[in-house]
Formats: sequence, structure tokens, C-alpha cells
Amino acid sequence: MKRFIPFSLLLLSLTIFAQQPIKPNAVELYNQIQKLNFLGSVLYIAAHPDDENTRLIAYLSNDIKARMGYLSLTRGDGGQNLIGPELREQLGVIRTQELIEARKIDGGEQFFSRANDFGFSKNPEETLQIWDRDQVLSDMIWTIRTFQPDVIINRFDHRSPGTTHGHHTASAILSFEAFDKVNDPTIYPNQLEYTSIWQPKRLFFNTSWWFYGSKEKFEAADKSSQSKLQIGTYYQSVGKSNQEIAALSRSRHQSQGFGSTGTRGEEDEFLEFLKGDAPNNKSNLFDGIDTTWNRVKGGITIGDLLANVDKNYNFKNPSASIPELVKAYQLIQNLEDKHWKEIKSEEIKKIIYGCAGLYFEATTDVQDATPGSTIKIKVELVNRSDIPMTLMGIGSVPVYMNSKQKTIELKNNIPYTENNTLEIPTDFKYTNPYWLNENGTVGMYRVANQENIGLPDVIRQVKVGIWITIAGTEMTFERNVVYKYNDDVKGEVYQPLDIVPTVTSSFAEKVYIFNNDRDKTITVKVKAGKDSITGNVKLQVAEGWSVKPAEIQVSIDKKGQEILAIFSVSPSQEASEIDVKSIVTVDRQTFDKNKIDINYPHIFKQMILKPSEAKAIRLNIKTKDERIAYIMGAGDEIPKSLSQMGYTVEILKPEEITTERLANFDVVMTGIRAYNVVDKLAFKQKILFDFVKNGKTMIVQYNTAGDFVTNDIAPFPLKISRDRVTEENAEVRFLAPNHSVLNYPNKITSEDFKGWKQEQGLYYPNEWDKAFTPILSANDKGETPKNGALLIAKFGKGNYVYTGLSFFRELPEGVSGAFRLLANIIAIGK
Repeated sequence: MKRFIPFSLLLLSLTIFAQQPIKPNAVELYNQIQKLNFLGSVLYIAAHPDDENTRLIAYLSNDIKARMGYLSLTRGDGGQNLIGPELREQLGVIRTQELIEARKIDGGEQFFSRANDFGFSKNPEETLQIWDRDQVLSDMIWTIRTFQPDVIINRFDHRSPGTTHGHHTASAILSFEAFDKVNDPTIYPNQLEYTSIWQPKRLFFNTSWWFYGSKEKFEAADKSSQSKLQIGTYYQSVGKSNQEIAALSRSRHQSQGFGSTGTRGEEDEFLEFLKGDAPNNKSNLFDGIDTTWNRVKGGITIGDLLANVDKNYNFKNPSASIPELVKAYQLIQNLEDKHWKEIKSEEIKKIIYGCAGLYFEATTDVQDATPGSTIKIKVELVNRSDIPMTLMGIGSVPVYMNSKQKTIELKNNIPYTENNTLEIPTDFKYTNPYWLNENGTVGMYRVANQENIGLPDVIRQVKVGIWITIAGTEMTFERNVVYKYNDDVKGEVYQPLDIVPTVTSSFAEKVYIFNNDRDKTITVKVKAGKDSITGNVKLQVAEGWSVKPAEIQVSIDKKGQEILAIFSVSPSQEASEIDVKSIVTVDRQTFDKNKIDINYPHIFKQMILKPSEAKAIRLNIKTKDERIAYIMGAGDEIPKSLSQMGYTVEILKPEEITTERLANFDVVMTGIRAYNVVDKLAFKQKILFDFVKNGKTMIVQYNTAGDFVTNDIAPFPLKISRDRVTEENAEVRFLAPNHSVLNYPNKITSEDFKGWKQEQGLYYPNEWDKAFTPILSANDKGETPKNGALLIAKFGKGNYVYTGLSFFRELPEGVSGAFRLLANIIAIGK
């Protein structure tokens, strides 16, 4: 028997979100009790955050009481961001958290595969070439085997490639295939060390009028193979319709601008049966499936007990249900069915916890800590019921379970607090999204630990557990240690506790442009993760480049304090691109990580650790001395890139757009989706067009089709479509080779379109006035040419430019040709 440790770390590979302690009300507890009596599961499968049908998830979870899961194959890394500049992996972290928050509202559980959202794909063949098809199928089968759904629902149709995003169709194709393989022990047999084979009962496709092209066509379609579910339930106990709950869930997808207004009244969802055993009663997805406690050996008595709890539940005194709930808990511990034993044990413990008004939290007064450091932990525990409880121990899992070190009676509404110190081991892992710990590929993240695959959230290891007896029965509860503080405006605030390096460093810019032989100053910000740090900082560059000084001594007194280390970097003589790395040495240990904080009010604060590096480019580029006014749209980092190119850039707010203010600039440039999200631009168009008419240049970057703040985004007719070129290396043809934009001040060639990232461009115009001159043409394989990537029109004495080219992706990635082409666009008219 292991010795009891009074206070230590809980090293479990479980994901428990950093949040306020659970405080369910009587209605919520009753709903949980009803759900406890339903032993049926549904897994919904699609490709991205926002693909899920929250109406159906909310209905099956809250009305039917099913265990409901959503498997999103990707984390949405390849999309756009309406709330900030984060893209790629950082955007994936945001959208991951948004999905987690959505599931908290609609009652589902969240899962992912290792697939990387590499951007828009026009067909599943391309998708499955970039993804590792076998790995994604393996992840899907792993999720099905561990979740054990009776029913699987595909969001998309596996039979219609090319009609929607390639990721969408690929998710359905793989699900259709996985249905027949999950029960085969020869398929991915390595998984069976941790789970078991499973066979879902039936597979559906969640169809709708959208897949038929119109509501009229859908109404006329043969629906003999479809189930119709009436999902417009009104939940009287919570005062919301099912659709209102679903809208709240969908509105968590704020980075995608998917705020949703709830509806009320009857509404239908349609599910087309694909394979398995078809239900005789088409309105019941679980027809023929035993979803009672009878489905598990020894479950009949448990079901009878819980039926009485349901029948006799006292909304004024939920704790009255605890004695019967404890008896049911004891019986659940004797079940042979490990799957339902584990699920229902956790469910019923949460219900007992809530019925007792039990309050348990473990907090610290620091946001982050370093390996080898010591932090203070405060544990607060209070029983707010008359049910007898005794605290038997506080400490680590599973060590403390074998030892009874305390016998403290937890009397009704008498708080128990305990202050401890916790020593974090020196080899403790840093906090980081686990799927970003290793370098992946364009199409896949790399996760070595099989048991981690599919977990939605960051794996946090600092936990506190309590061991108590409730009505004479031993139970354990655990919580993440969280940072808690009081905000003068928000009040009580909880944030995750992060384990961070001793020191981190970051560059002031992601990309440094050297367009001549002169040295350039590169500033590195060094931040202390603990008090009293002394060391040195140096930059690592490629051969042919040089840095002065070779290293800089740093000394930082206080944790969280930052200092600047300023270097002078000389470029190579020839054109080249290199990675510049920052390395900090403290006590003979090197640190090379950049700590990125993501903090938005609708999700919990997130931290990402990435290599501390920037790109330096010795670029053969010529620029003029234009002054640029930049009007931000949905959020991008192009102004930083323009500054690196040597331009004077000023970000203007819409209310600052006046004739007098614009007189100081040569160019006005609008950020991505500005005409979708900046309402005030609708009232500034005359001023902007007059700016062009008087001899200046206006550059408008891509906007999505529809939902414009004004239809007059250009001085001439222009229609935005959904045309795009997703193959970043697609051949680019010059339609106007003699136009100045391809020749001055830089000669643009096909070489300038090599090495582009993710896509060439998106939402190209497909109709335009004859005043516009199309400059470029390209297309994905098998498609017709798309000529709307770059359109230029003379208007008065100036030039109006519309471009769907993805400069917002290319410039932060340091794509040389994108810089050269943009310099020419800015210089039009010179």
C-alpha cells in the first residue's frame, strides 16, 4: 500500500475544463437524473467547427436524454477569423474552445481527429490526398469504439463529391466506411489494448432541403427512407425552446461570425437511413435498441431504484434523493459492463454532488508557474445539506485512495478550508495544446499517445482530489487547480493554471524584410517565468547572415517582467529566406519558446508555446514612399507587413475617414471582409471614391459574397462570387502582361507565385464592369479559368483595385512574391 501524500499532483490524462465550481440548480439536477436512466448514445460526424447541427444535438441530448457526441474531424485551423488576427494553429485553438463552450450549452460531448484543416478543398479526392486517409479513418474508428454510439449521423452526403467542401464529403465517406470496420478486430488492432470493438446499430445522413437545391425539390422528393423528427420541443422547466438552446450553442462560434437568433414552434429534422438495421418506427432513432438499464447485466435493480428517484424527486430539497442515489451508485460499482459502469458512475457522482450542494474548489493566486517552483494552493470544501459526510483525505490520485488520513465531519453549511504548498516537479511538462507539441504535416497533426487522440481540450496535469464518505459510501472527486482572482468589474474570475518555461522570448515581428544591404534592427522581448533570472540571449541565423552583438546579457528581477534585447542583423548578399531563432540561456539551460496568450471573453484564456523564431527575407524588391491609410476589417496583420516593407502606415477608424484626413495619404487599403463587418463604411464611400477620383489609389481586399454593408463597394458594377483557387501552386497566367502592376517598380514573373500558402485567393468577382482590367488568371485542376483575382479600374485621376488574392495569409508567412506584387499594386499611378 502506497503512503498517503498530504498534497501532490494528480497526473491523469483526463480533460477537466478550468471553470467555476459546478453549482447546478434543482431543475438541472432533475434533468440529469432523467438522463441517468437513458442508456443510449448518438455520434454526429462532420468536418469542422460549425458543421454540427446544434438543433439536433440539443434535441437528442435534452429531449431524448441520449448521450450525444460530436466528432469534428478538424479544429477549423484553415478558416478566417472575425474577432482577431489569429490564423492557422492559433485559430484552431480558438475554435476548439468555441466548440467546447457550445457543447456545454447543448449538452453534447466533443471529439476531434488529428486532421489539419489545411483550407478549402473542392473535392474529397484532394482532401484525402492531403490528409493521411488511413490515420483519419483510424481516429474515427477509435472515437466510435471508445464512445460506443448506437446511432451515427453524418452531416454530409457521401454520394455527392464536388457539391460542397471536400472536407465535408470526405467526413461522410470515411464514416460510411468506418461503420463496417469498427467491429473487425483485425482493423487497427493496436487500439484494442485500450478499447474494444463495437458495432453501431444504424447510420443516417442528416439531410435537408439544402442538399436538394431548393425547398420545392425537397418537398417533392421521395422520403420513404427518411426519418422525420419533430425537434421544436419547448422545455417548460427552463423556459426555452430547443431551437433557442441550439442558437445559444451556435452563437459560441464567434470567430466565424455565426451568432444565431433562436426560433420557436414546431420544426422538423430529416434523417436518411444509410445502413445497419432500419428502425420500424421512423420517428424513434432508438427503435429496437434497449436504452433502459436492462441492457446491462445487473442493471434491472439500478433502473428500479432510479425510477423511484425520478418519481419522488423533491425540487425544494434535492438532497432527499441522495440515500437512494448512493444505493444506485454502490450497485453500479458491481457492473461487469466497464463502458456503462464508467459513464454512469461519473454521472451519478455529479448528481449526488449537486444534490448535496457540495462545493469543492482548488485555487492558487498565480496564473502560471515553472517546473521546480512551489505554489500555494487553497482548497475550499462545504457540504450544504443534512446528509452525513466525512472528509477522508486530500491529495493526489490514485495514491490517496489507499490511505485514510483525515476524519473531518463536513457539517451542513460549515466551510472547510485547507492551505497547502505544492512543489511542481522539475521534469513537469509545459502547458500546451497537446496536438501542437510535435511537428505535423500540412494535412495532419501528430499525436503519439493513442489515448490522447480525440480529446478536445488541453491536458492539464495539476489536479487536486478529495476522498469523502457520503451517507457511508466512499467517493472521490477531483478538480483542476485554477487561478482565481477578483476583478473590480467582472467580480470572481477563474482562469487555467499554466506551467510555463523559466523564460520565454518573442520577436517584435513575424517577418523582417531586407530590400537592400543595410542592417536592420531586430528586437527580442524576453519574459521571465519566475523571479531572479540572469542569462544571455542570442540570435541564430543562417550562413551568410550576421548578428551584432553575438549575445546580450539579461537580468530580470520579477516574474512576468519583460525586457528588450536589441540586435543588428546584416542580410546575405543574395536573395534568400531564413528562420531567425531566439535562444535564451539561464543556468546552462537553453530556452527557445515563444509564449502566445489568447484571451477572448467567450472562451477561457489559452496559452500556446511555439518555437521563438521569425522569418528574415533578403528580397529583391523596390518600393516607393507611399503613405498608406489602412481600414481594418475582420482582422489581419497586413499593416505590420506593410511597415516592414518600409511604408508609412496608419490604421484609420471608420469615423476618422474624412476628406481632410485622407489628404495626407497616397493609398487607402481596406482589410479583409471590411465591407462585410464594418457597418460605418456604408456612409464613407463617397469620401473614399472622391479620394480615388482626385488621383489616389484605393485597394480593397476580399469580401465574402452577400451580406455587404453597402452594395456599392466599387465605383463601377462588381459582383462578388464564391470562385476561388485553392491550389496554391496553380499556374498563374498574365492577362495584361504590359500593365504597370506587373512591371513597376518590380518585374513580376511566374516565380513570384511559387511557395504560396494554403490558397491563391478566394471570393473572386465573376462579373465586372468594362472599366476594370483583369490582370491574372488561374484555376484549380479540371476547372474553368478564374480571372477575377486582381481587377484594376481607372476612376477619375486615380485607381481602384479589387483583389481576392490571399495577401492576409501570404505576407505573415513571408511569401516573397506576394510582397513584390503588393508593392506594385500600391505603386499604381506612380
